[in-house]
Amino acid sequence: MQPKPDIDTTTAPDRDERADTAVSGQLGLGTDLVMALRFFSRLPTGDSPHQVPDMNRMAMALPLASLIIGAGPALLLALGAAIGWPPLFAATLAVALMVIVGGGMTEDALADSADGLFGGNTAERRLEIMKDSRHGTYGVSALALLLIARVTGLAALVAAHPILGGLALLALGVACRSASLALPMLLPPARSTGASSAAGRLKPTGFWIGAAMAGVLVFMLAGPVAGVVGVVAAVIAAALVVAGWMQLCRSKVGGQTGDLIGGLGALVEVAVLAVMLAFA
Repeated sequence: MQPKPDIDTTTAPDRDERADTAVSGQLGLGTDLVMALRFFSRLPTGDSPHQVPDMNRMAMALPLASLIIGAGPALLLALGAAIGWPPLFAATLAVALMVIVGGGMTEDALADSADGLFGGNTAERRLEIMKDSRHGTYGVSALALLLIARVTGLAALVAAHPILGGLALLALGVACRSASLALPMLLPPARSTGASSAAGRLKPTGFWIGAAMAGVLVFMLAGPVAGVVGVVAAVIAAALVVAGWMQLCRSKVGGQTGDLIGGLGALVEVAVLAVMLAFA
């Protein structure tokens, strides 16, 4: 039997849609920035056509997207402290706005990751638990500790100086989101469905370009807070967290998921915040 010739059976509308996607994919940073904002936040991004998330495109736009995502909470934190709000109160409202702007994605991801990784006995069961929208003891504990660490850490920084607190919040967002993308670069998806699988495997080139941009921004933002030595120590701390989390994910589920990527971002955020507090 002769092999069938390759025939494009895609319907005309589908072909047009695919062509539109290909063209829009060539528009550059602006289109990729919108994609990153839609994936990582709940901020309005206009009525441009939705595109399937692409990790390789989002990685390079993510540092700038993180600045936009963190701008409102950082401004609220700094202004609140400047007008006389108690540091803990200002930090609490800023963290609340962080959760709203981010759609609770990071918080939910950390809770799901904690429940799944430590609540199951097999890889299949751990992945099943992570897909469950309900949170158990591990998840609730992880979520509570994350929020407490954010509020108390930012309150301590903003108590020293309102502007330093706002800069620290911006630096945390840039560092944690870009660092978390190391996971889809280093590990394959643990399941064939889900946000991580749909976004695709991240190539080293895209990750390192985005990471370099993030590094420059973190140095500019966190330098006044923790100094050059503090920023270097924060980068080392973030790298250690990434390495440890990667090994845990590999041993527990054999890969990565969207929840595990978000959970890594939360842990990097806490690690960088801890270093900035130590050097502030």
